[in-house]
Amino acid sequence: MAYLRDGRAPPPKDPRTSALMSRIRSKDTGPELILRSLLRNAGHSGYRLHYKRAPGRPDIAFVGQRVAVFVHGCFWHSCPHCQPPRPKTNTKFWHTKLDANRARDLCKRKELRSAGWQVITIWECQLRKRPMVQLERVEKWLSG
Repeated sequence: MAYLRDGRAPPPKDPRTSALMSRIRSKDTGPELILRSLLRNAGHSGYRLHYKRAPGRPDIAFVGQRVAVFVHGCFWHSCPHCQPPRPKTNTKFWHTKLDANRARDLCKRKELRSAGWQVITIWECQLRKRPMVQLERVEKWLSG
């Protein structure tokens, strides 16, 4: 199967890499679905997904309480907790890409805070290890 390329990334040496990368989602990721399930089971269903009216389009937004939740994948957002290794091929591209992701995340948090939102970042590794602790972090801001 041929994959259309948008030109932002160098073509991979192995076509299987391109096939793999094309299946990576930006919405409804595994960690995001886990957190949403925890929230629903705890009775917190009044949230918006990827709310366009909030700066930075948070993954989960509790509009009435002005609480924004970002669910970050460890690799894509350079997790400070588990520190995933960066790829060893096309290193210049990956360093630029991942550093830009971190800078964009910081900018989104600043925009939301200056607009009066509370911002919570949930990391994939922390969510998988201790999901209830992450749920409690969100609940703390919702009851606040």
